Amino acid sequence: MPMTDTTQRSATISVLVDNESGVLARVIGLFSGRGYNIDSLTVAPVDQEGRLSRINVVTSGTAMVIEQIKAQLDRLVPVHRVADLTKDGPHVARELALVKVIGTGEKRVEALRIADTFRARVVDTTMQSFVFELTGAPDKIDAFIELMRDLGLAEVSRSGVAALARATRVI
Repeated sequence: MPMTDTTQRSATISVLVDNESGVLARVIGLFSGRGYNIDSLTVAPVDQEGRLSRINVVTSGTAMVIEQIKAQLDRLVPVHRVADLTKDGPHVARELALVKVIGTGEKRVEALRIADTFRARVVDTTMQSFVFELTGAPDKIDAFIELMRDLGLAEVSRSGVAALARATRVI
């Protein structure tokens, strides 16, 4: 009897689709209908004419589940290409976050010091709060948010992962 790999992994899947009404609903329906979780989702037009959009989905599952997701996405009518950027080779993944921290005194000073270390920009400030803008790999944003918890973390808004294959590889 063959052994099956039950190791869970995160996957960044990039899907090039026609930019038309209902495409995103079909992609999301595929995930929800089969009980797959979406950790992050971004979608935007990617060509000058606005005919194509790129959907980046971060999900997790066993190798077999990820392959099933890719195969099912590839069968959807408006899909041109599907790639697992995490598996297919080097890729660049970035995210934008807005992080609100409420605090005074030393906590305020420490929040600014940490923000400087992470190259986060202050985009709004009051006497009691900051809103920081931070871009980078999702792990970097996770680390920044974790450090802000004890300093008065109040709210977080994240864009989701935007990702592309590195070098000359194109999906």
